[in-house]
Amino acid sequence: MANAGRGGAQDTGEARGAGGTQAASETQGARGERSETTTRVQEAAANVQEVAKRRRRITGSRAEGVVRRYFQAIDAHDLDAAVSLWAEGGREHVRGAADVIAPEGVRGFIGELVGALPDLRTQVLSTTTEGDRCGVHWRMTGTFAGPGRLRGVAPTGHQVELEGFDLVTVRDGHIEHLDGFADSMSFARQIAMMPALDSKAERRMMDAFNVKTGLTGRLGAGEAELVAEGVWVLQGQPGRCNVYLLEDDGGVSLFDAGARTMTRALAIAGAKLGGIRRVVLGNAHGDHRGAAPALGAPVLCHAEEVLDAEGSGGARYWADGLAGLPTPQRQLHRLLHRYAWDGGPVQISGTLAEGDEVAGFGVIELPGQAPGMIGLWRESDRLALSSDCFFTVDLWGRDCPARMPPAVYAFDTEQARASLRKLAALEPAAAWPGHGLPVSGDVRVQLERAADMG
Repeated sequence: MANAGRGGAQDTGEARGAGGTQAASETQGARGERSETTTRVQEAAANVQEVAKRRRRITGSRAEGVVRRYFQAIDAHDLDAAVSLWAEGGREHVRGAADVIAPEGVRGFIGELVGALPDLRTQVLSTTTEGDRCGVHWRMTGTFAGPGRLRGVAPTGHQVELEGFDLVTVRDGHIEHLDGFADSMSFARQIAMMPALDSKAERRMMDAFNVKTGLTGRLGAGEAELVAEGVWVLQGQPGRCNVYLLEDDGGVSLFDAGARTMTRALAIAGAKLGGIRRVVLGNAHGDHRGAAPALGAPVLCHAEEVLDAEGSGGARYWADGLAGLPTPQRQLHRLLHRYAWDGGPVQISGTLAEGDEVAGFGVIELPGQAPGMIGLWRESDRLALSSDCFFTVDLWGRDCPARMPPAVYAFDTEQARASLRKLAALEPAAAWPGHGLPVSGDVRVQLERAADMG
């Protein structure tokens, strides 16, 4: 029995060994099949990639061929051949020179070039092609002899040599889009529209330009002044308009946009503080929306101000011709609105209402001087920015005690009086107006006195 047991055990071991050998063989076979499958997948992927590369090379070769034929046609002054390479409705946009649509716009642009430079020659210096786009580094030479003009300039007889770069998109064998970049400054120098580089004439021109820049800068505004934590004020002329730059997410939000004359100063101040994130209009009058259209930032206001911000700037409810102002002031203000204050209508991207937040300030509604006028209130230091809720300058721009805003510009004077009392009831530590100096000390008493005096 013992032998039988040992024999049974031996038989079982042999069986297991045979089974293990078979299992190992099967595992190796499976691995081989997986390896073969993986190889086939990799080969297929490589084939797909090679086909894609071949297609890109073919497409790129075709695109470059079209582009080279286009420049050869221009070099030969063959307008018909050049235009025939364009898709109907294709766009040629040469920065600072042309933005035209094929075919006739392209024909006109090339025709003007050939008409002004009768010995025009163009040379492709290098190309870089990927798919259906071809970048071309080119050189153009010729004599500005006419008889045609170039960009409105009469022929001067000067030699011209320019280099530039075009990024050309080609589809189905035709040019669909061309983005061109050329050295326009060199062209202006070469035809004597601009003085030669580093010449005495250029230095005199630059000196004159800098004098003009300094004069307009002094008229517009000075430097932004830090007046509270995270709050800068920039005051500009005419009218001593206040614009508030509020620290906001790495940049600034503007409260009001002042006069148009302040545009450059505001852009500079905003850039130094990280960039202008948005403009919030306290009201839509011309001396508060003035710089907004040119600053390139989203503009917000109260819903009741949208009509005037995007329209007349409040003039719809002012007395005709500003009647009610003394004659000298009336004439002066009409000129200032037209030539200094108002930058024109501005697109509103969103609206604000009481309780909303702007750069750590709460919005408060102060209607009256304008139907949707708002101010900003910060509880932590009891700071109020109030737009035109009150004035501390007279109509000549001279300092004066806090007073009601001018009735001639008011939408509703009694509503404006109630809003001034509402602001006073907050008991600000300091209240800044839209024009002039702030009110500090016993602010509530001063604002209530202004509301009572009317």
